[in-house]
Amino acid sequence: MKILIILTSHDRIGASDRKTGLWFEELTTPYYVFRDAGAEVDIASVAGGQVPVDPHSIEEAGKNPVSVDRFLADAAAMAKIKSSPAIANVRADDYDAVFLPGGHGTMWDMPDNATLGALLSDAWAKGKVVAAVCHGPAGLVSAKDQAGKPLVSGRTVSAFSNEEEEMAGLTQQVPFLLETRIRNLSAHYESGPAFQPFARRDGKLVTGQNPQSSEEVAHLVLAAVRG
Repeated sequence: MKILIILTSHDRIGASDRKTGLWFEELTTPYYVFRDAGAEVDIASVAGGQVPVDPHSIEEAGKNPVSVDRFLADAAAMAKIKSSPAIANVRADDYDAVFLPGGHGTMWDMPDNATLGALLSDAWAKGKVVAAVCHGPAGLVSAKDQAGKPLVSGRTVSAFSNEEEEMAGLTQQVPFLLETRIRNLSAHYESGPAFQPFARRDGKLVTGQNPQSSEEVAHLVLAAVRG
């Protein structure tokens, strides 16, 4: 089993000085769920190079989710985010699943990225599992199914909710509200209580609501790959 994880390359909230990027747990927890299940895991990013990590997603050692501290101490894993290939240099053909973790950075460099949209559309057309968590579904909005319709149209999707965005204090800073955008694409949006685990699988499409959903999403991805 081979899984591609695609990360944001955007490191600021809009044009402000507030740093963002990847929300680390949304990478680290699925990464080890996949690895511990025997999967080979590659990491790419939108622009390639070093992946920006939201500083708010890393605490001092011992206060993080276990997977975060494990990743920080894993030299081979850290090397994957210090020098990642760009999405233009990877192919869906080489993988069984493509997974998009979130972090607010995704809201700027994923939604209208033609290269990402084409990669995900190709993955879907070839029967690969497509998955995303939290703000990662921002990367799904430009993907199409074989009929040329939005990939999420008519399918059950979860993602960071408007309520959670309001609680995070970023409703006015993000370029759009992800829940609203997904609903406008005719997806069947579902969510649970704010910042509680909530994930959904609709065939080979797997999505989760927030960082707390990362582990459940990863297990659903494995189940979807295994059929």
